Formats: sequence, C-alpha cells, structure tokens
Amino acid sequence: QITTADVQDRDALAPLLKAVHRKSPWVTMSFVDGGYQGDEAQRAAFEASRISITVVKRTDKEVKGFIVLPKRWVVERTLGWINRARRLSKDFEATIESALAWLQLALAFLLMRRLARAKNGQV
Repeated sequence: QITTADVQDRDALAPLLKAVHRKSPWVTMSFVDGGYQGDEAQRAAFEASRISITVVKRTDKEVKGFIVLPKRWVVERTLGWINRARRLSKDFEATIESALAWLQLALAFLLMRRLARAKNGQV
C-alpha cells in the first residue's frame, strides 16, 4: 500500500494492516520500528485487523559499529535485495502504479531465483 508523503507512517498503519488481514488472515503479528510506538498505534492496529504490533527498538547505548536487532535485520535485508534491482535504485517512475508494478516484478524475479536454486539443491 502506497500513501502520499504527507501521511505519517503510524497513521497509515491501521489501513495497511487491515489490507494485510484481508489478504492474509493467518498473519497475527507485525514487527515495526520505533515510529509506531504508543498505545494509540497498538490499539488502532489491533482494532482494524486483529494483528498485534511489536516495536523493535534500537539500543539506547552508544555502540560503535553494526549491531543486529531482533527481526529488524529481516526488513533491512529485504530492502537490500530490492535495491539490487537497477530499475528500483532510483525513482524513475512517473506514476505510483508504475513504481508498484516494477517493485512487484523485482520481487517476483527474486522469488523465482530462490525457487530455482532450491530445486537445484542450492540454498
């Protein structure tokens, strides 16, 4: 789901989770970053979709170098995979629909490559 730039992420959370619940009713939990903190976001998300959200917080300590945060690395890894698609490295698209189509195509190619490797015994 894509929103305009003037919509805060936390305001788009409930409609997004409602759409996720409609398409994938078995999803019961979502991991989110600190931008979704607060009881209001939790309540709105659960009322809209019955999906509970768990906030993955950054460490409060001054840490030098990279530190792996639980579940957050999955999102960062996926964004890294998406950015490997040359067409998606910059925003060249004139419409949201076109940008979304290219994103879906890139993810389909990623999935096909993974399935082909699994079929050939590679991981």
